[in-house]
Amino acid sequence: MKSNHVYLRFLSLLHAIENSDDLPQMDLEAKRLLEVIAIRYDQRQPLTVTEAMALGNIASPATLHRKLDQLRDMGMIDAIYEDGNRRTKYMAPTALAQRYFEKVEKALQHTLKAS
Repeated sequence: MKSNHVYLRFLSLLHAIENSDDLPQMDLEAKRLLEVIAIRYDQRQPLTVTEAMALGNIASPATLHRKLDQLRDMGMIDAIYEDGNRRTKYMAPTALAQRYFEKVEKALQHTLKAS
């Protein structure tokens, strides 16, 4: 039976994207952290490692540190430097992360067209 709820149809497509073989598997904390990093980067206010570690609404600082490492190892984020300042690392989504967000956007557009 097909759901009449737009959001549930979107979630179904999102789960299919997240379980595909061409993207790394992320747990909820890593996905949420990636979203915050991407939003801030898109707003031209990239998140520093210190700021990321303070996102207590996602997880504890120790967990956030592990999630940053996981996202880097997956190829979803890079640490970048701005304005020649090598002391402050900023988090930036990679091309792989952009591909993930593009797939999510297409799923959202498909869901909205089908409603």
